[in-house]
Amino acid sequence: MKRIHYFLLTLVCLFTSSMAMADDVPIPVEKLPTEAKTFIKAHFADKSVLLATKDWDSYECHLDDGTKIDFNKKGVWQKVDCLMNAVPAALVPAQIAKYVTATFPNCTIIKIEKERYGWDIELSNDMELKFNKQGVLIGMDD
Repeated sequence: MKRIHYFLLTLVCLFTSSMAMADDVPIPVEKLPTEAKTFIKAHFADKSVLLATKDWDSYECHLDDGTKIDFNKKGVWQKVDCLMNAVPAALVPAQIAKYVTATFPNCTIIKIEKERYGWDIELSNDMELKFNKQGVLIGMDD
């Protein structure tokens, strides 16, 4: 019976410690990878970072206008969510920008995410578009 209790206690400890490692931990902006800091300065120079957090394999930044940026562990951006503001044009591949401008002329791209298959885009009209790596539309959801 004691062995079962020790085994269960060990499992609980392992589970608890693994969950603690998954939590985002606030960090000073200076602790962000150089590439992440360079990205923020280049594309959001007029914004301030209110909160930067580190997970075991990623970083997340919240800017003063509500923008949220996700970076991988090397500091390469993975997702930019500007709420209702337009994503900086330099982040959008030309083929995708051309398609969105032609097909949805009254909309702006407010969220862009790099995916394994290509790109996920959200427009200001809540339409979600999926593009492959070549910038060809492969799906949409409203």
